[in-house]
Amino acid sequence: MAEKTTFEEALKKLEEASEKLKKADTTLEDAIKSYEEGIKYYKECRAILDEASQKIETLTK
Repeated sequence: MAEKTTFEEALKKLEEASEKLKKADTTLEDAIKSYEEGIKYYKECRAILDEASQKIETLTK
């Protein structure tokens, strides 16, 4: 079973994908790949935050 990505790891990968997109010399193919990676890591971050929010909500009830 693969280890679950931490929020910090996913956020770092999202930031790296974002930086790649900002480079002036990025090819269209590389930009698309970076965009797809960014979306993947954004979704991972969002899922981790949603899970944490649900836990907090449960604990505060």
